[in-house]
Amino acid sequence: MKSEMAATAAGAGARLAKMSEMLRKPPGREQSAPRRYVVDGRQTDVTRLAPGLHIVATPIGNLGDITLRALAALAGADLIACEDTRVTRKLLDRYVIATPLTPYHDHNAAQARPALLRRLADGAAIALVSDAGTPLISDPGFKLVRAAHEAGHAVTTLPGASSLLAALAVAGLPTDQFLFAGFLPPKAAARRSRIAELSRIPATLVLFETGPRLAATLADLAAGLGPREATVCRELTKLHEEIRRGDLETLAQNCAGSELRGEIVLVIGPPSAPAQVSASDTDALLRQALGRLSLKDAVGEVAVVTGLPRRELYQRALELAKDTYHGAPR
Repeated sequence: MKSEMAATAAGAGARLAKMSEMLRKPPGREQSAPRRYVVDGRQTDVTRLAPGLHIVATPIGNLGDITLRALAALAGADLIACEDTRVTRKLLDRYVIATPLTPYHDHNAAQARPALLRRLADGAAIALVSDAGTPLISDPGFKLVRAAHEAGHAVTTLPGASSLLAALAVAGLPTDQFLFAGFLPPKAAARRSRIAELSRIPATLVLFETGPRLAATLADLAAGLGPREATVCRELTKLHEEIRRGDLETLAQNCAGSELRGEIVLVIGPPSAPAQVSASDTDALLRQALGRLSLKDAVGEVAVVTGLPRRELYQRALELAKDTYHGAPR
């Protein structure tokens, strides 16, 4: 057992050392192979990508859903930063792209980000990708983008596939206003609290969810949002793509006891009429927002949630802030 643990530790150390060495190399040195990609047996040579950070959208399932510009960027980059090198390698192998990969994800971002910024400072062209779809949607990429901007590096985007937009396109629900709320909390109490907050938003809601939690989430959504129309989009663009439409309660009943797998996007229609918010609920929302935000930002957030006039909310927020300051919260 000790020898196995030692071997595992040694392997992890070797991978970390290899990544650090790659990130220290000057731009262009690590890629001796020609910069090219191959589509349907036809090879296209590309020039080196311009220095800077390039946000590249990749397919959400079907590897054919990638733009020619994205292929040229991946082939022309000095380095590709990705969530999982094994996943991105499959895409590169499909198009015979030889650009080196380095991991950048939740668990190593704090250590990897400074090294990537040093490479950018040396003039490297770095492509940032996620495992699937458009980077920065529910992944740590925004911190790297922000840091690159602050350091004065060029940042550009190469748009493409997105499960969020793909689900909206097939859901058959209003798209003039929508809110992407990511993943709901995994614990039931926190999930129901978050659903109560979302219930006041007069827009279509888009959520991510996992198969094992889907039935419980749909049941909580049905209880918290009422009989709204919804669409469950599973494995979009993949072999087992599935679209289920109906009201939340029916969908919850249909999914109960099932073992659904894969990537799931929930699209939920807006409320049929604006939700009425009581004065006590408004005060609670304001107090919660004031605990996290400035007065102006807190009023703006609550105005979006409740639909109440900003001027009215601003005056009430001033009163609440004054009461709290004097030690007499009401």
